[in-house]
Amino acid sequence: MNGGEVSPGEAQLAISGVSKHFGGVRAVEAVTLSVRSGELISVIGPNGAGKTSLLNMISGFYRPDTGNIVFAGKDITGARPSHVAALGIARTFQNIALFAGMTVLDNIMLGRHVHMKAGVLSSFIYWGLAQKEEIAHRARAEELIELLELEDLRKQPTSGLAYGLRKRVELARALALDPKLLLLDEPMGGMNQEEKEDMARFVLDVNQQWGTTVILIEHDMAVVMDISDRVAVLDRGRKIAEGSPGEVQRHPDVIRAYLGTAKERREAAAA
Repeated sequence: MNGGEVSPGEAQLAISGVSKHFGGVRAVEAVTLSVRSGELISVIGPNGAGKTSLLNMISGFYRPDTGNIVFAGKDITGARPSHVAALGIARTFQNIALFAGMTVLDNIMLGRHVHMKAGVLSSFIYWGLAQKEEIAHRARAEELIELLELEDLRKQPTSGLAYGLRKRVELARALALDPKLLLLDEPMGGMNQEEKEDMARFVLDVNQQWGTTVILIEHDMAVVMDISDRVAVLDRGRKIAEGSPGEVQRHPDVIRAYLGTAKERREAAAA
């Protein structure tokens, strides 16, 4: 896939000049980014660069102070998270947000809520449309359990799972929405190497086999450079680079943002 910038006209998601300030802190400043349908784009940058704030604006948790966000031809700037989810945007969070007392299967079933037409799902009463929906939603949840290799854990409470497995469950719950666009906020954070490789494989499967568009925030540069179609780099709230993984790796502003100038590195080493 072409590593260059995407024009708004060919974009599934078009972010135009969005900013978010918290008092005197410019968390995101005039960021423009367009994403094609079916693309896997990573957003990277040092801590505090504004990556999560950008996802929060896309998913409706923050309202931009300036700029606009258009998804599938609809302006979603400042829309409520529930409205954004109903349009087909799902996300995961840095801090795992599962219901600890519920089983793996039940947590994943919660992700089907936007598709339910017969009211709130009851685990005890099935009849008519509600029963048919229950069967269909459970079948979809089972597909996700198989995809993420959670078959032996479906009836276990998530509170007893290892950290990497809970991350898988959170991904499965986001996928239960059947999203057109999946926002992943550090899905491999805190994992060991084997767990990272598994998660990267799952993300690639979702993107390549299902055609789901993915925006990934990740600090592991080896993973980012291996699986991304394009990479956008934020530093101090501003986008400083965008392009193919190779182009971004060689970009002088990116090198400076991560490593500092040669003079700055010498001064730091001498301090």
